[in-house]
Amino acid sequence: MPDVLKAPLVVEFPFTRSLGPVQSAFLTGLREQVVLGVRTTDGRVLVPPVEYDPVTADELGDLVEVAPTGTVTTWAWNHAPRRGQPLDTPFAWVLVRLDGADTALLHALDAPGPDTVRTGMRVRIRWAARRTGAITDIACFEPYDGDPAPVTGSTGAFEDPVTGIVAAARLDYTYTPGRAQSAHLDALTERRTVGERCPSCRKVYVPPRGACPTCGVGTAEQVEVGPRGTVTTFCIVNIKAKNLDIEVPYVYAHIALDGADLALHARIGGIPYDQVRMGLRVEPVWTPGVRHPDHYRPTGEPDADYDTYKELL
Repeated sequence: MPDVLKAPLVVEFPFTRSLGPVQSAFLTGLREQVVLGVRTTDGRVLVPPVEYDPVTADELGDLVEVAPTGTVTTWAWNHAPRRGQPLDTPFAWVLVRLDGADTALLHALDAPGPDTVRTGMRVRIRWAARRTGAITDIACFEPYDGDPAPVTGSTGAFEDPVTGIVAAARLDYTYTPGRAQSAHLDALTERRTVGERCPSCRKVYVPPRGACPTCGVGTAEQVEVGPRGTVTTFCIVNIKAKNLDIEVPYVYAHIALDGADLALHARIGGIPYDQVRMGLRVEPVWTPGVRHPDHYRPTGEPDADYDTYKELL
């Protein structure tokens, strides 16, 4: 039985957003060890605050300080913390209704074990030593036996308010290709590009998917395509990607390999970025020891006629 191909993959990007007055006040308050909620038109206090009433859709802006102490409304034990979670030892995820609030806030509870956590237990915020104006300014919750903590009387007006945040979005997973894509990857090690033909519509798909996305039938007939192809459309990349050693600007394009009915994407090199164009004829450039082409470069052939690739745009 052949070895099953698999590879660890990471999808990661920074998500940048600006903050309105409500979220700005909430995060700035956390930096100052103050928890703010927002009052709805019917008198409820929502923590964390939102900009619009979830029931009436009214715009909200009446900020209310609540206590850093509260009550656990429900919980779940996390026996194996993952990268980026609040604590690196086992902890409980808890929903906590802070004193003065009518809704619950999700965060971590530092507890020695699941037998020490219960619905209704009293907890308080443990503040992070270094606070920047983010939800992580709350390091976690911890058990607390005292009375509700006093509030400072803050109205939500702070110096140097937080106006934007950058949140890192990341997904770690292991990818295992199926039969069709494994054959495609194996062929690339021999510097060949192989797709599969649909037995119904006769289109050749590269990379193959094991089934025709149009007809919904399985595909098994392998077809070698390329290696040359045509640029069908492209974009100029001006932002340098993390961990990618390519100088900007560069061009990323959809390329219809000769004999294929689906364009694949790849980088274009060997030509100034502002000279890349639709219809440009290209060929792969391989790097020794690498499974796939490093990039595609112009072949020197005349540009392809638009009618030959317009269906692949």
